[in-house]
Amino acid sequence: MNARPPAKPRTKPRAQSRAQRRPAASARRRKPTAAERRRKQARVRRAWLISTLVALPLLAFGGFSLLIVFAVNAFSTSFNDDSFAFESAPSIEAPPNVAGYGVEQLGNACTIIAAGSDLGFDGRDQTIAVMTAMGESSLRNIDYGDWETSGVTNPDGSRTTSIGLFQQQDNWGSRDERLDPYAAATLFYRAMAARVPDREGIDPTMIAHRTQINLDANHYARYWDAATRVTAALGGSPADGDSLDGIPACAA
Repeated sequence: MNARPPAKPRTKPRAQSRAQRRPAASARRRKPTAAERRRKQARVRRAWLISTLVALPLLAFGGFSLLIVFAVNAFSTSFNDDSFAFESAPSIEAPPNVAGYGVEQLGNACTIIAAGSDLGFDGRDQTIAVMTAMGESSLRNIDYGDWETSGVTNPDGSRTTSIGLFQQQDNWGSRDERLDPYAAATLFYRAMAARVPDREGIDPTMIAHRTQINLDANHYARYWDAATRVTAALGGSPADGDSLDGIPACAA
């Protein structure tokens, strides 16, 4: 009988350490895919955007609050300053106005009155002269007339050459004379004395009509009251509501 070979002694397997049992880090972690990286980047951007949207209103409100504080402080400093004072608005004086006529027109009326006074005409004749200039040019020394504005012609069909305060044509005098208020008024007074020598009982508009030789005999009647008011005001007796500030009184 053959002898059994001796058995090999059993050896207990040696226990592995925890470190040896743990898989390597490189084997345990895997690299994120491209899609995962994009999702992560999107989350980061959303978080940054939300933070910005929250922070901006807070920053704006803070800056506005600081601006209000600075403005209040500046105003308080200025208001408490002893040199601070409110300036009142400058007073506005009413311009000269008599019966609706202004500075230039009243000045021309004064010249007409002065010319009549120098020639020895009385107050009524001076008022008639002012009335006539009102009806002809609204007391404005203009260098044009009916031909330029309305195409009016003379009875013979020729164009009119009226200019100046009294709208006098070439047969009245030179252009310079007719455009000079004093000289034009002098021409009118001399024509009135020659054409209407007995004027005392004649209506003012008829006197002006005979002197000017215009078409409508009653054209000047509507200006008589205004002329009376203007000559009285310029003579030192203005009516209620008339303003003559800056206009010297005319010697009648």
